[in-house]
Amino acid sequence: MKNEKIVQSASGYLGLFILLILAVAAVGGAIWSGNALFYLLFIPFLFVLPGFFIVNPNGSKVLVLFGEYKGTVKKNGFFWTNPFYTKTKISLRARNFDSERLKVNDLKGNPILISVILVWKVENTYKAAFEVNDYENFVKVQTDAAVRKLAGSYAYDNFDDDGKEFTLRSGLQEINTDLEKELEERLQMAGIHVIEARIGYLAYAPEIASAMLRRQQAEAIVAARIKIVEGAVGMVELALDKLSRDKIIDMDDDRKAAMVSNLMVVLCGDKDATPVVNAGTLNH
Repeated sequence: MKNEKIVQSASGYLGLFILLILAVAAVGGAIWSGNALFYLLFIPFLFVLPGFFIVNPNGSKVLVLFGEYKGTVKKNGFFWTNPFYTKTKISLRARNFDSERLKVNDLKGNPILISVILVWKVENTYKAAFEVNDYENFVKVQTDAAVRKLAGSYAYDNFDDDGKEFTLRSGLQEINTDLEKELEERLQMAGIHVIEARIGYLAYAPEIASAMLRRQQAEAIVAARIKIVEGAVGMVELALDKLSRDKIIDMDDDRKAAMVSNLMVVLCGDKDATPVVNAGTLNH
């Protein structure tokens, strides 16, 4: 396999100056001498003219002579080279690719919608020009393939293991790192350098989105209830210790149980408590 070869072409300004002299000589000689043979000087003029080309900043020209790779010009400027060279333009600028939203199954089989944002540029012009048929289309196809593989390797979310493993939603930094490595390996054969790759869109497919939303809401409610109960138990324990330590009231086990029950209802209830005035004793 050949590698990229950087070449330097001759300055185009020198060649342009020679062409101008040739054109002036042809026209001036024909007019002053009256001999039309001077116009034959336009034959080398037309022959040399296709050899001129321009390389813009962050651009390149791949030079090929009758099917043989001769090199790549990356220096920007105005140049002249062999007129028989075929000059293929390849941009070296960084490009953005926002993939389409793909509907795939995650590790647990749930259908999800996912897309990625890829920042890439051509690093090896020889591979980009000759190792693949169309390097831009190659980037699109391989990106879709990498996204499908990534989505099938991780779950969208972790409902059972309390976040002990990476998921598409919770481990974005690690997922993006894996995505970059996967794309770098896939696009290396086309001479493409991956600057950045990250998930741009992630959601459940419409057919299960509402069910998964209710599940997430239920988990959030359960988690909140756990925190509320933990806090309520601590408050009840603090209240009983304070009453006992300050000898405000002497309660037996039944009274403590009643007080704990009332406090737990008040602290853990969804609605505001309604006070009830007891006109009797604590035992009646």
